[in-house]
Amino acid sequence: MNNSTFSRLGRICCKYIFPLVLLLYPLRHVYWGLDFWDTGYNYANFRYMGLEHMDSMWLFATYLSNLTGHFLTLLPGGHTLLFMNLYTGLFVSLLALVSYYFLTKRMRLPAWAVFVGELAAVSLCWCPTALLYNYLTYVLFLAGVLLLYEGLSQEKNTFLALAGVMLGSNVFVRFSNLPEAGLIVAVWVYGFIACKKIKKVLQETGFCILGYVGAVSAWLGLISLRYGFSCYVNGIKRLFAMTEIATDYKAASMLYKMFSGYVDHFYWVSRILVFALPGILACFVFPKGWKWIKGVVCAASAAACAVWLYGSRDAAGNRNFCDLRFDEYSSMLKPGILFLILTLAVCLVRIFSKKPDKKEKLFAGLVFLSVFITSIGSNNGLLPSLNNLFLAAPYVLWNIYGFCTKCKESRFPLLPLKALAIMFVSIFLFQGLGFGVGFAFAEATGIKKIDTKVENNDILKGIYMSGEKAAWMEGLSAYVSRNGLEGREVILYGNIPSVSFYLGMPSAFNPWSDLTSFGAASMEAAMKEIEAELSEKGEEYPVVILNRDYVLDLKEFWRSEDVKLDMILQFMEDYGYRATYVNDKFVLYENGGKHD
Repeated sequence: MNNSTFSRLGRICCKYIFPLVLLLYPLRHVYWGLDFWDTGYNYANFRYMGLEHMDSMWLFATYLSNLTGHFLTLLPGGHTLLFMNLYTGLFVSLLALVSYYFLTKRMRLPAWAVFVGELAAVSLCWCPTALLYNYLTYVLFLAGVLLLYEGLSQEKNTFLALAGVMLGSNVFVRFSNLPEAGLIVAVWVYGFIACKKIKKVLQETGFCILGYVGAVSAWLGLISLRYGFSCYVNGIKRLFAMTEIATDYKAASMLYKMFSGYVDHFYWVSRILVFALPGILACFVFPKGWKWIKGVVCAASAAACAVWLYGSRDAAGNRNFCDLRFDEYSSMLKPGILFLILTLAVCLVRIFSKKPDKKEKLFAGLVFLSVFITSIGSNNGLLPSLNNLFLAAPYVLWNIYGFCTKCKESRFPLLPLKALAIMFVSIFLFQGLGFGVGFAFAEATGIKKIDTKVENNDILKGIYMSGEKAAWMEGLSAYVSRNGLEGREVILYGNIPSVSFYLGMPSAFNPWSDLTSFGAASMEAAMKEIEAELSEKGEEYPVVILNRDYVLDLKEFWRSEDVKLDMILQFMEDYGYRATYVNDKFVLYENGGKHD
């Protein structure tokens, strides 16, 4: 092949193949299942959105994500797990494609580097796409970052106001997105870098704040018109009060978990840098003409570091740094967090270096802020930042490539650091892509088997899962269908909230009522409301489904140390409930029913 042929192939890849892969790759696991926790829980909230079947705190704390999800359920196939996985997966595709086109068109990064970075970013998306309060957050946050960049670099105040609109709207996607307002700090940092007058910086800040306040006011007004302002306020009040019982949601606890994640992983940073010492020594000892000797020493040191990282094991025999079981978080967690540290370091270097122009410094600052801010407001430590590397991964990988290929040797030898950088990036990409191919979320771990389908449930049609889970759902689905229970309200307990969506049975109050954030007082109020409806309105008795692990005796009701479970048991005892269906996972109770 001649150069023109290669050039033509390159253009085809950049224009068609890379975007097509980034569109489809996020959809690779849409048929993998089955998750009894977050996936179906969120889809149930989308399908049955409103105060009748949802906890008011959760409805208002994640209002825009629920509204968006509800719209998706109205699309063709939106009542099924497969199509909802497809629709929500497209949000990841959108993040990857928007980042790809921005980085290649506006930042002029080479398409191959951006493509590899986007593949890595998508692969590290551990969070199920059903959690739109995360992915819609990332979409609006990305839009805010790009609009800030355009507004500041081109001095267009309209873009700055729109950036404020994106960040203000994000408060209604997830209330804990409030700290994202800190992104407006970029206006002042860039004002300092570009030597702008204070009046100009204040004006630009004002446009950002105007957009932010306008969006908050608009959404608050719409919610107040539909539900009432006091209803919204009471729901958000409960969100703040919830931290007293769910202490991991306290601001101090979330910040500690985030910062400790960085601090703890400096253990690995320091050990990796130790392997640069032989190369540094070789660069000082051997004469300038002996480059190949220095290269061999540096390469050998980097290879020894890789062997040590993969070979280091704890007392139980598990790999300390990263695992080759790609259906586990351990395969990517430590390399991923070290990549976050590398990202922050690269951004700081570019900001304070003389060579980059002011626009690149602005972008580096925005990438730094996006990585840092994404984890604020979450109780998952640094995992949210790993889930949102769509700008950071390509930018950092390109800078590492430039450092390794273009950065000339100085008084301090850089060759050992280049060798370690190549080694680490190779491990990061290998582990990250392996994780992306092998991991799909289910009950906070990875799905282990996908060899069986449920044949008697339209909602689960086309979804592969383990044979054990398929047997559980087939039996329960058959009973629900045979007895016409679809559409009946259900009370669920035992970390099985997804059952509401999978069976087409709306929750009587909150599908995941055993969450710590749904306190005993909220549970008591919900149970009293059900009892009032039964006595005053003659409402149909809700079905009760419990996790079999929580059931001590099928013949009579018992008491447990779980206050909320005891409320359900007391309710069933008072209203004559009996177990009518039992399998290895579920026990279904009906009012006055006979055991099946």
